[in-house]
Amino acid sequence: MKEIEKNLNGAGMRIGIVQSRFNPVICEGLLAACRAQLIQQGVSDADITLVSVPGALEIPLVLQRMAQSGRFDALIALGAVIRGDTYHFEIVANESARGVSEVQLHGGLPIANAILTTDVDEQAEERMNTKGMEAALVAIEMANLLKELA
Repeated sequence: MKEIEKNLNGAGMRIGIVQSRFNPVICEGLLAACRAQLIQQGVSDADITLVSVPGALEIPLVLQRMAQSGRFDALIALGAVIRGDTYHFEIVANESARGVSEVQLHGGLPIANAILTTDVDEQAEERMNTKGMEAALVAIEMANLLKELA
């Protein structure tokens, strides 16, 4: 049986990141952790492209355009949707996740989804470093896996 091993070598990879500007403290924390992990895994800072958008609902459209460009090995979505007093939370959380998944499946390009959905700011703050790092690792692993399967 042939088994494809996990490969977290990011050397030579081109990574695109789409980051929401809403909830800026959380999103900057996600970005800092993600970028540091990408570099630790061998991705050159010059091969990381960052695009910022107003909020989580705008992330899928930019991911789609980046996926269509053919310039990236993997993409990463960074954002924070924190529950408020209205139903809007559910709409934004569900639709941003659906949009990211659709772009990934239709575009055939791996997308690490690190759009946090939490009840309160403190939960997002507790998760931002871990999720940022995990998003970097997921993007690299999935890009390498798809190359191996090609």
